[in-house]
Amino acid sequence: MATVNNNALVIVESPNKVKTVGKYLGPGFTTEASVGHIRDLPKGTKDLPAEYKKEPWARLGVNVDHNFDPIYIIPADKVKQVKKLKALLKTASAVYLATDEDREGEAISWHLREVLKPRVPVYRLVFNEITEEAVKAALKAPRQIDEDLVKAQETRRIIDRLFGYEISPLLWYKIHNNLSAGRVQSAAVRMIVERERERIAFRSAEYWSLQGRFHPQSGQGLTASLISVGDRSIPGGKDFNPDTGTLIKPEKFIQMSEAEVNSLIARLAEKEAQVTQVTESPYSPKPAPPFTTSTLQQEAGRKFGFSSKMTMSTAQSLYENGYITYMRTDSTNLSHEAIAASRRIIATHYGADYLPDSPRFYQTRVKNAQEAHEAIRPAGSNFADPAQLRGRLRPDEYLLYDLIWKRTIACQMKNAQGFTKEITVDVDDARFFTSGKTITFPGFLRAYVEGSDDPNLELDDQEKTLPDLAVGQTLAVDELLPQQHTTMPKPRYTEAALIKELDRMGIGRPSTFTAIIDTIMNRQYVFKKKGAGKTPPLIPTWTAFVVCQLLESHFPELVDYDFTAEMESQLDEISRGELNCIEYLKTFYFGGTGAGAHPGLKTLTESKVSEINARDISQILIGTPVNPDGTPGEPVYVRVGRYGPFLQQGENQTGIPDMLPPDELTLEKAEELFRNASQKEEPLGIDPESGKKIYVKVGRFGPYVQRGDAEDGEKPQNASLLKGMNPATLTLGEALGLLSLPRTLGVHPESGEDIVANNGRFGPYVKCGSETRSLGIEFSPITISLAEALDLLAKPKFARRSETAKKSAPLKTFGDSPVTGNPVQLMDGRYGPYVTDGATNASLPRDMAQEELTFEIALDLLEKRAAKGKVTRTRRTTVKKSAAAKKTAAKKTTKKTAAAKKTTAKQTTKKKAAE
Repeated sequence: MATVNNNALVIVESPNKVKTVGKYLGPGFTTEASVGHIRDLPKGTKDLPAEYKKEPWARLGVNVDHNFDPIYIIPADKVKQVKKLKALLKTASAVYLATDEDREGEAISWHLREVLKPRVPVYRLVFNEITEEAVKAALKAPRQIDEDLVKAQETRRIIDRLFGYEISPLLWYKIHNNLSAGRVQSAAVRMIVERERERIAFRSAEYWSLQGRFHPQSGQGLTASLISVGDRSIPGGKDFNPDTGTLIKPEKFIQMSEAEVNSLIARLAEKEAQVTQVTESPYSPKPAPPFTTSTLQQEAGRKFGFSSKMTMSTAQSLYENGYITYMRTDSTNLSHEAIAASRRIIATHYGADYLPDSPRFYQTRVKNAQEAHEAIRPAGSNFADPAQLRGRLRPDEYLLYDLIWKRTIACQMKNAQGFTKEITVDVDDARFFTSGKTITFPGFLRAYVEGSDDPNLELDDQEKTLPDLAVGQTLAVDELLPQQHTTMPKPRYTEAALIKELDRMGIGRPSTFTAIIDTIMNRQYVFKKKGAGKTPPLIPTWTAFVVCQLLESHFPELVDYDFTAEMESQLDEISRGELNCIEYLKTFYFGGTGAGAHPGLKTLTESKVSEINARDISQILIGTPVNPDGTPGEPVYVRVGRYGPFLQQGENQTGIPDMLPPDELTLEKAEELFRNASQKEEPLGIDPESGKKIYVKVGRFGPYVQRGDAEDGEKPQNASLLKGMNPATLTLGEALGLLSLPRTLGVHPESGEDIVANNGRFGPYVKCGSETRSLGIEFSPITISLAEALDLLAKPKFARRSETAKKSAPLKTFGDSPVTGNPVQLMDGRYGPYVTDGATNASLPRDMAQEELTFEIALDLLEKRAAKGKVTRTRRTTVKKSAAAKKTAAKKTTKKTAAAKKTTAKQTTKKKAAE
């Protein structure tokens, strides 16, 4: 036990914990947050200390030539907090590092110790929940930093850096910018793409069956489904080949058409039915284990439609405020105090009949689970009742806490009890089957049912009572109803389903699942279709297809599921001190030795720049149409270019509608898109003055209106749409108004100059002589009056700008710049919108709408501006050097002249003196 001093410094991870933990510690302790990691690998060479910048490995931030030593830096946004911690440390008699209990938390504690370099005792505090009981217990039994856990986290970070920084540049070079590859991320994208490929290849099948309604001479009737005719069974979806839509075993199954089913109905209508089999068996379902991170995310998604990010954010808040235990865990263990608390609640809330004789213990089935952690449960030794917290928690917090409370209580309750009944009915050679379920004791179902919001309603839904019938009993055929069935492709992954599959395969960790989904969404590898229900699926983009195509073709080992899961196992071995991290990193990066050894990441990537054909890797075949004469036509491809995906057939190209799922882009759909693109646009109307047609078009830089055709013999007049105008709802009057710009409003009463309204490169404005004023969103150049324009012109120009500047914030934020590592942002500047990467600013092209700006275009603009800036700086330097040279020469001439004059004067003086 550590000696508690009167001025000990306690460092937690999150600012939200400071108040709660400080309250439980009481006087004699100062509690402060590290605000997450205080050190990290540099984003690029620019962040490295000067002595490393010329090293061959500098861009990696890891010295791969010397034991994979990572170069850590303190990010600019953490410098202030580090200074604050150092200042607090000066008066501290001891330091308690109370960061989270996972590997990341252990690493944060290690970095704090390395950076702060305390000269006082340092202790590691670990608590699974933020309660007074847990915090004080941790204080009584502090430990040292677990160096093996730190090595495991550091190794994971280095692997992710090497993987990302070696593979991602290839994606930028061969496909386009703003793409990334990652050890777990790429495996997850591959899973989503593979599912979409299955859906694209899927061919549906139709089959028919019957539903029969029967009743005995007295009593309750029943409804049963046809399961066989003669010696052949009615198929289900799994009995069809998904790629062909045909039966896998046609000799075993009968695939009836509508006509065949109606013929069967006619044959059976006058027949009697007979009960041929009745079986009853006991039914005793068990409760689900308490929540892990994965199962909590899955269930919150199913029940409430929460995204994984929302679930973890809400759980974090509950944890930091002392309501639940630590929320990043893959263990289903419960502490003795948690089991005791659950059993007390069962006895008081539900009665002794629901309490098993002994506690339940659950074995974690996830690969590589960290058993030392506890499952997610309500905090403390006495769980707070959800009903008492309803007014104190946010709605999302209440829903999640109630879910965790119910699941924890249910996992310690008795099994449900009941029986199932199965009845088989024959009508001639047609066999019908039905089953029912009766619950005699609800057990844990009284508290919690997976996927259900109301356990009581779910109990009613689970029960299906069948009549008491005897084998051989005759039944009347009331009705035979034809049933149409169509096979369906496998569903796409939802966030919950993807997390479940990653969890099952041992890919990733509880702390990474949300980050994985965030990354693949931000990189535009997947999207969610609006209006797709409470839990919209993850739909892969064509960019994801191309990235997977490249990785599968050239780096199959790196996206192999077993290889990725094995890496997780090896990282766990490092955390237990069973595997040397340096040797592991050498094998991963430089390759192993011996037959069948992994070639290593460096070897794999060295030859790929010249080996990968960018054109081949960036296209996906949609199909090949057949010409009228039966010969194959020109194949249709999706190509992914610098500005996104498009269709190509020979020399013809056309765009792909946004949010169109890949499995819906069939050859027929592609041909329709080509036809639509080739059809001449229908005019919006006719200009009453010129008689020319008015069109609404969408060009490279956004929507615009056009007056006249090129065939008229003169260049058509164009005008961009104003911000907020919708091309689909634009009226002829609005189009004519746009084409009327610039518009003269009248004459300034004082200067006599014309006042003109127009839509320019930086948006709409009014102008009078050399004075201009932006209109902003409150005025339109089409409708602004002379009086309103005069009022604007009377206001100081810079005052308006300063008002705007106060409100300035990024209009749009993209990914990090591959050059500077800073976020690329679209800003609204003094001279109009521009993009910046923190080092270079580039104005948007005059005719480009802000909505059209993509990350790739932004990078292109910045690259061109940076190149232009270098030329300009070179010219300026040359001019400065020339000016400086002239100035120096002039100084020298002046000095020489002065010296000559001085010498002449001296000689004259001496001559006079001699005379």
